[in-house]
Amino acid sequence: MGKIIGIDLGTTNSCVAVMEGNEPVIIPNSEGRRTTPSIVAFTENGERKVGDPAKRQAIINPQKTVYSIKRFMGEAYDHAAGEKDRVTYNVVKGDNNTPRVKIDDRQFTPQEISAIILQKMKKTAEDYLGQEVTEAVITVPAYFNDSQRQATKEAGEIAGLKVRRIINEPTAASLAYGLDKKNKDIRIAVFDLGGGTFDISVLELGDGVFEVKSTNGDTHLGGDDFDNVIIDWLAEEFKKEENIDLRKDPMALQRLKEAAEKAKIELSSSTSTEINLPYIMPVDGIPKHLVRTLSRSKFEQLADRLIQATLEPCKKALKDAGVQPSEIDEVILVGGSTRIPAIQNIVEKFFGKTPSKGVNPDEVVALGAAIQGAVLTGEIKDVLLLDVTPLSLGIETYGQVMTRLIESNTTIPTKKSEVFSTASDNQT
Repeated sequence: MGKIIGIDLGTTNSCVAVMEGNEPVIIPNSEGRRTTPSIVAFTENGERKVGDPAKRQAIINPQKTVYSIKRFMGEAYDHAAGEKDRVTYNVVKGDNNTPRVKIDDRQFTPQEISAIILQKMKKTAEDYLGQEVTEAVITVPAYFNDSQRQATKEAGEIAGLKVRRIINEPTAASLAYGLDKKNKDIRIAVFDLGGGTFDISVLELGDGVFEVKSTNGDTHLGGDDFDNVIIDWLAEEFKKEENIDLRKDPMALQRLKEAAEKAKIELSSSTSTEINLPYIMPVDGIPKHLVRTLSRSKFEQLADRLIQATLEPCKKALKDAGVQPSEIDEVILVGGSTRIPAIQNIVEKFFGKTPSKGVNPDEVVALGAAIQGAVLTGEIKDVLLLDVTPLSLGIETYGQVMTRLIESNTTIPTKKSEVFSTASDNQT
């Protein structure tokens, strides 16, 4: 039986892992990097670039460089309207109110763009293993709904992969964290703040059983939003001086985006950073530069609403699990955005303990997906994963009321039957 690879298909970066002996390992890509930017670019000569090569040419080709596509996966076009104004590429309305990415005269579904990224991950694994890879476990945010999960599965199939299982990112992280601790009884919280999504899950580990007690989150809260507060601040500063909105120009917006991301990362290790964007935009034929110093405290002030927004899902997840913050033994930080000091501080304050630094936040999800793949092939035994449905499932009944059949945080698989009668005679 061939290997089942584990893929973390992220908003900002993707990562692939495989089980080697008793250990899951991250597979470096052709550029030697352990993570691959989730970026696809279409060049003028019709060539397609994926990952780092796509990221490198983004500034000179902003309208044909597609990033953060995960935020459009399984979404209706109307629901994603706020997101499309934030990207430099063109998002149009497709059939059945679905978003499409328009490149020249072609339209791509978010699934097709994601499939291009997944093909890169598949090829990375094949080059490493020296054999064809046809099966994968792909992770999704715990708070993804059914259409978002189906879209992810479809992307895998377009990429030529049989998706053996879609698993939740925090659950995958707990597998990687707890595999060597499976004989201990511990209760953990996985705080997962990635590039585009936020999840919090409470799990109990013991005797090889990984049981999710509750999950909560926000599928539109992540690193992109932290970048956006810096972009808006820079754009408003420039607008005050020159009365021009840089966000309206795709090339200027792409430069702002790269500068904002770089500044955010620098502020995780230093207390201030200089943002220097020469020749950002000519005004009345005179080239203008944008130079600003951003302190960590100013950034935290700009992002305060986002930082505070992580607390409510944490409270709900603990309430649903029936535990107090003090009853959590370990807090695991997952996702690059958890490197932001203000996020680490708020987590420490809320749970009353220092988060565990024992896992790599960028890689732990892919490692967990590879472990799940090995469980499916039988390479790993004595591990049982009990996950929950993050959202309630029901049907619309008389009076346009949703009648819930399966409540959120119910352990899956599960089934429920109920008898309903028609609301009026001869109803079809």
